[in-house]
Amino acid sequence: MIKLLLPLGLAFIMFSLGLGLKLADFRRVLTRPDAIALGLLAQILLLPATAWLIATGLELAPEAAVGLMILAACPGGVTAGMVTHLARGETALSISLTALTSMVAFVSVPLIVGGSLTYFMGDAARVSLPVGQTVGGLFLITLLPVAVGLWLHESGRIGVRHAQTVHRIATGVFLLIVLFTFASQWPAMARHFPSVGPAALLLNGVTMATGALLGALVRLDGAGRVALAMECGMQNSALGITLAVSLLAAPTLAVPAVIYAFLMNLTAFAVIVVRRMQHRAVAS
Repeated sequence: MIKLLLPLGLAFIMFSLGLGLKLADFRRVLTRPDAIALGLLAQILLLPATAWLIATGLELAPEAAVGLMILAACPGGVTAGMVTHLARGETALSISLTALTSMVAFVSVPLIVGGSLTYFMGDAARVSLPVGQTVGGLFLITLLPVAVGLWLHESGRIGVRHAQTVHRIATGVFLLIVLFTFASQWPAMARHFPSVGPAALLLNGVTMATGALLGALVRLDGAGRVALAMECGMQNSALGITLAVSLLAAPTLAVPAVIYAFLMNLTAFAVIVVRRMQHRAVAS
């Protein structure tokens, strides 16, 4: 049941985001190829490099180090778009980067994970992603719901009041997903947090700061910098857990992804609060 409800909930969140977008938002994103390029660079190269430096610098156990690298190899999560929206960021940029990094992940994830296994554990095994399943899941959970919401908005088939109701429900669904993740994974988090927590928190903080700094480098406004920060910091932990448990048959490698999922939601909540306070101050 959970395996069905979770993707449905994520798809509904993406649908609500589509209701708040216009085609002009994506046209504006395409006029900033530098932002797209830097977002891809951060996700594909800088994030795994940062994870490697942290794993080696903190001398993590081999399983924890590989687990951290698996997480860093994963693309941005679909909830990054929701968090960007709640933090008053540029949602269209976030969604565009999520789609692009998820496509590139077909090549980058096996290379990074395979190399990490060899380096940290002396294991020459390689991970092969189920390409068809991954592409289909990305389309159904991310691209299709956003496209439907965008079409309903652009065509005027849904009113502002109904769109606001959908946004409120989607926010509630997002909070339920976060709470369920915490509750279901709490035993594993409590057991391994002392050894893995500092590394996961450091990775989250550094990657979010990297995204914001890259945005400043290409002179994005505050909304654009928030989008890059969320894309770099909100990883697809569900994919990392699936890789460790299902494809590698090594549940211990999933521990960093579980802990990171907990921490990244806390830091994202902090960003949302700060950004909303800033907007209220400007409005007043």
